[in-house]
Amino acid sequence: MAGPGDDHEDHHIEVHLDKLLSDRGMTVTELAQRVGVTNVNLSVLKNGRAKAIRFTTLTRICEVLQCQPGDLLSYRKP
Repeated sequence: MAGPGDDHEDHHIEVHLDKLLSDRGMTVTELAQRVGVTNVNLSVLKNGRAKAIRFTTLTRICEVLQCQPGDLLSYRKP
């Protein structure tokens, strides 16, 4: 059971940033610089611990990786 600080388990969204980065030969650091976010914030997203993502950040990630939001995120049935 999730504890008070573990409410990220309450969602069923998977983030596929590892695959997208690997497919493009890009590092988290390079993507963070090109998107304009910190490595820490991008790592939180990459590891599935993010509680939210700004549409502006999602837009920049999609622009840089030349992908659609559905390439980055998917819903997993509980």
